[in-house]
Amino acid sequence: MKHPVFLILTIMIAVSLISSSPDKRQNDAKIQGFRWQTEQFADTKILRYKVPGFETLSLQQKELIYYLSQAALSGRDITYDQNYKYNLLVRKTLEAIYLDYKGDRESENFKKFVVYLKRVWFSNGIHHHSSTDKFFPECNKEYFASLLNGVNSRNLPLQKGQTVEEFITEITPIIFDPKVAPKRVNLNPENDLIASSSCNFYEGVTQKEAEDFYSKMKKEAVKSHQDTLISYGLNSKLVKENGLITEKTWKTGGMYSPAIQKIIYWLQKAATVAENPRQKAGLEKLIEYYQTGILKTWDEYNIIWVKDLDSMIDYTNGFIEVYGDPLAKKGTWESMVNFKNTEATKRTDILSKNAQYFEDHSPVDPKFRKKEVKGVSAKVITVALLGGDSDPSTPIGINLPNAQWIRKDYGSKSVTMDNITYAYDQVSLGNGFIEEFAYSKEEIENVKKYGYLAGNLTTDLHECLGHGSGQMNPGVSSESLKNYHSTIEEARADLFALYYIMDLNMVRLGLVPSSDVGKAEYQNYIRNGLMTQLVRIHPGKDVEEAHMRDRSLIAHWVYEKGTEKKIIEKVTKEGLTYFRINDYDGLRELFGQLLKEIQRITSEGDYDGARKLVEAYGVKVDPVLHKEVLERYQKLNIAPYSGFINPVFTLKMSENELSDIAISYPEDFTVQMLYYSKNFSFLPARP
Repeated sequence: MKHPVFLILTIMIAVSLISSSPDKRQNDAKIQGFRWQTEQFADTKILRYKVPGFETLSLQQKELIYYLSQAALSGRDITYDQNYKYNLLVRKTLEAIYLDYKGDRESENFKKFVVYLKRVWFSNGIHHHSSTDKFFPECNKEYFASLLNGVNSRNLPLQKGQTVEEFITEITPIIFDPKVAPKRVNLNPENDLIASSSCNFYEGVTQKEAEDFYSKMKKEAVKSHQDTLISYGLNSKLVKENGLITEKTWKTGGMYSPAIQKIIYWLQKAATVAENPRQKAGLEKLIEYYQTGILKTWDEYNIIWVKDLDSMIDYTNGFIEVYGDPLAKKGTWESMVNFKNTEATKRTDILSKNAQYFEDHSPVDPKFRKKEVKGVSAKVITVALLGGDSDPSTPIGINLPNAQWIRKDYGSKSVTMDNITYAYDQVSLGNGFIEEFAYSKEEIENVKKYGYLAGNLTTDLHECLGHGSGQMNPGVSSESLKNYHSTIEEARADLFALYYIMDLNMVRLGLVPSSDVGKAEYQNYIRNGLMTQLVRIHPGKDVEEAHMRDRSLIAHWVYEKGTEKKIIEKVTKEGLTYFRINDYDGLRELFGQLLKEIQRITSEGDYDGARKLVEAYGVKVDPVLHKEVLERYQKLNIAPYSGFINPVFTLKMSENELSDIAISYPEDFTVQMLYYSKNFSFLPARP
């Protein structure tokens, strides 16, 4: 599971590195003058991140990173197609216009067109990466038609015999019509979740048909004594053809084969320079999975991968997270390449070694606690490259694998992305956000002093312990919660982190200097969940994205339950709204109570309980407060969403032999996106 970039509003407001480790302050001196933000458009800003320590790696380790990064880029088209079946057609059309249009490129209309293209790149398609609502060009249909007529038709993805005018008729509604594919992921339980979602995981089937298909598959597995722990449907598209429902598996020779073959090619090269036999075995098993599409092989790979604790270089690569599927079954393709930050990992080692303490003292019902916590490993990493669903917008932490039975029997890997959170922090310096929304001078000073440390530790706790905590009743799986699974799971991990960030044992373990660190996180979280994350929502809209629903659910629940004792108080100062925490211990107790209930819902697969909580506390928006927050935020001129330009790795040859791999940091988002489309576009424009 991902600890997402959306939580970065918590980290953004930390405007000081007083609590940073000595090695980070040393790195600061090396990167002064680095341009962290390169541009801003629509609701998005484009950032860069440094990869400190890359130069100190061995040549073999650098070579491994290079091959893994090429594999990470090779699946880019898959993510586009998974998000919506016509995304590649749109992207390649827009890119053809950008590269070939000979008309006035300085006009306001053309600039609006370019912004739309950048938004498509940023979201890996025509739906917003967070709200999943379809977004539209600010230029009109007539101007868009003139752009297409101003391009050499040979550069457009026309069908055989199709004229440009016919193509305009075909693609215009895909881009401009609000009734065509209005939402990529619809979580409204009043609708057929599949029919009302535009993601490309199902075709010709209803929600009931899909649920019945996989239910029958599991029942047949039980009858034949086959493995029932497999994540059925994770790597396939479910379609109805000639009245029959079948799966199109994503594998060599199956759906997405051209891109998968390229991924395999680079993984095979990576295996030749693996750091140790276990890492090599993991890469070979991942290759086997891509070649066969067998989900049991995917589980076998994950077990090898989670046991590999000795490698410096690590990666994710596959169909992993299910946020993009309203039924929480299908994995969107993603990849990330990284290496361990040895110094910063010392703090996560402490958490890992004390995992049993945290589990034993959790406020949840003892029957839902793990009697023995196995294989919890956590590290702080330096990201080297982002790919697929993790690019350009990325999480700040990950806990994998997602299969609960593997976590229980073999453990999990948790990571906090230190150079990514650092880049966010650098961009936030002096942007005025904390001064605008924090209630008091004391609160501002506490967040400035401890906010960065608090944000990173909360991510550590969320990923290392939160997702790996607890256990489900026999026969219960994550699928039981359907469209509420992602929100409930993220809330469970968040609450675990919030409960323990104020635990006195955090001080005893040397992880925090005082409880003021926990107070900074509580201040950030409540302010964000009740108020500031609203800057990401358009007027009149509900909260849609799973992580935002999670934070809204938690913040509104504890606010309501603590009203009588004024644990959290809504106050007005100079006509503006603020939320003030009056009782931090009382708030921690409420976090524990909610964690107990959400763990029960998870363990029992209580769909109705999940629905009641999410719909009551996580979805609706106060329109009056929303209007105020948007007005206050607008004057700061800060884009609420961020994404990254990746570094570039270049092979250095000496007498036909590899002598080194250099790293550079490009500044132009457009150049990088066009380079990726030219060199890593392996799927056809049309489905």
